[in-house]
Amino acid sequence: MRTLFQRLVLAPTLVLALGQSAGLLADERLIDVYRDANCGCCVAWVDHLKDNGFTVNDHVVDDMTAVKIEQGVPPELSSCHTGVINGQFIEGHVPARDILGLQDQSDLLGLAVPRMPIGSPGMEMGDRKDSYEVIGLEADGSTRVVNQYH
Repeated sequence: MRTLFQRLVLAPTLVLALGQSAGLLADERLIDVYRDANCGCCVAWVDHLKDNGFTVNDHVVDDMTAVKIEQGVPPELSSCHTGVINGQFIEGHVPARDILGLQDQSDLLGLAVPRMPIGSPGMEMGDRKDSYEVIGLEADGSTRVVNQYH
């Protein structure tokens, strides 16, 4: 009797639970990226995301300003491409590990690496590395440093 119970009830329940967990993990790594067709560093950043386990929906658009306005990216945090993951924006060359950490910071509207610092993901140029910060945008419009790279 117990074997029949395990086959009919426990096994399907376990399969369903594992499937839902895998689905959650997949959603956490699904990102929409909006970029200009002529930007090579944007393609390199998309490759960085894929190399770190993200599934990327790559959207080539003509009007990046409209995307940034729609996603609520302030001009002072602006960079060349914009990502959206779980309703939060990712602006510029944000490292994959910081994007993964964003799930623990649901109070933030998004993360940004303003401008295009040399040495950030997608902006590699040999041994040269500029210092840069990953900035988090709060709902009230204030910002905070989430991570620093030197």
